[in-house]
This record gives sequence, structure tokens and C-alpha cells, in this order.
Amino acid sequence: MYILIAGAGLVGRELAERLIEARHDVVVVDQNRSVCEWLSSRLGAMAYCGIATDMDTLEQAGVEKAEVAVATMRSDADNLAFSLLAKASKVPRIIARLRDQRYQSAYQEAGVATTVRVADVFVNQLLLEVQDPHLQQVAVFGGGRAAIVVDTVPEGAPVSGKRVSEIAAAADFPSKCVITGIYRPGDREFVIPRGSAQILAGDRVFLVAEQSDLRKASKVLHRR
Repeated sequence: MYILIAGAGLVGRELAERLIEARHDVVVVDQNRSVCEWLSSRLGAMAYCGIATDMDTLEQAGVEKAEVAVATMRSDADNLAFSLLAKASKVPRIIARLRDQRYQSAYQEAGVATTVRVADVFVNQLLLEVQDPHLQQVAVFGGGRAAIVVDTVPEGAPVSGKRVSEIAAAADFPSKCVITGIYRPGDREFVIPRGSAQILAGDRVFLVAEQSDLRKASKVLHRR
């Protein structure tokens, strides 16, 4: 994919690096010339030194070819202006970093498909590390409100030997949490579970839910 990133701060640079590793065509626009030179020399990204809210700069960066435009600048006003220009250039998908929740509706009006509050994502990950270190976060979505995590069923847990349908039906298991996968390390087996699938001690269970429900589900798996 041809991906245009506006802003090469910590978030923008990290995103560009990951996308280049995944073999996407990445072009970055930033006002800092030294940062642009670093992106070009170290990462091999196409980098344009300029203002991402200026149409001339965006045209030089190939906005009309972009399949995805991502706004990662520090200001919501700048991200919103960039999003509007990307929409006017008919970019199919626009994603923006959201700092102030009051801009949410404005982003929607500007055609932004997804807004991400980076602070929320980091804080939720830190909360897991502090409060539930046995939970391994795989991915986040919904602006950091939900996640996929992996939890290991301990030896002696009452859920061992029970079917997925029984566990999901338990009164204290959150109704909006879904068990999407079971990895059995001893057998090196990955199971896409149906209701009849059993969960055993030592299984690594993949859970999908909002952050608050993930902790509740984990307590069920670890209950003695």
C-alpha cells in the first residue's frame, strides 16, 4: 500500500518504521529537515520537508496516490486540517491521532475512519503490566478501549477440563468477552474453539474484549 504519514514525532516515526518493515510504500511529511533526512537515510522512507496542511506539499508527496493517510501531528487542529485535505484528495482511508476528545465529532465530519488516543493505548498497556502481568497484550483497537490478550490457565484451575460454552456461560464471565483461540504448548496445537472445545491447564487462551472485561475474564480463568 501507498501510505502517507503527516508528522514524524515518536508515533509517526515508529509507525513508519513498522510499515516499511511490512514492505509498504511509506511517505512522511514533517517540518523538521533533520528528521526527514534521518527517515530517508536510516529507514528508506520517502520524506518531504514541509507543512502537512499545505496542499502543494501534499501533492509533492503524492497524496492523490495514497491508499491510507495517517495524521500523527501534535495538534488536533493540524491533524484535522490534514484530514480534510486528504478527504478532498479522495484518499480512501484516513486515520488520525486524537488528543482532545472534543475534536471527535469534527474528525468524523472530516471523513476520518478511525481516531486513536495514543495515551489511552499506552496507559491501558501499562495497567495490564502493573495489575495483571500474566496477561500478554497482542493487539489493541477501538482507540485503545479494547484488546486481544493471551492468558495462561494455571495448574489446578477449576476451569481446566471445562468446555468453552460452560466457561462463557458462567455468571461472572463477562458476556462481551470472546474466547477466540487456544494454544496448547505441549502439543504445539492451535485450536479455533467452538463451544464444545475443552480448556486445559497450561493452555494459552486468546481473549477479545474491552479492557475492563479482560480482567474479569482473567479472574475466572485463574480462580482457585
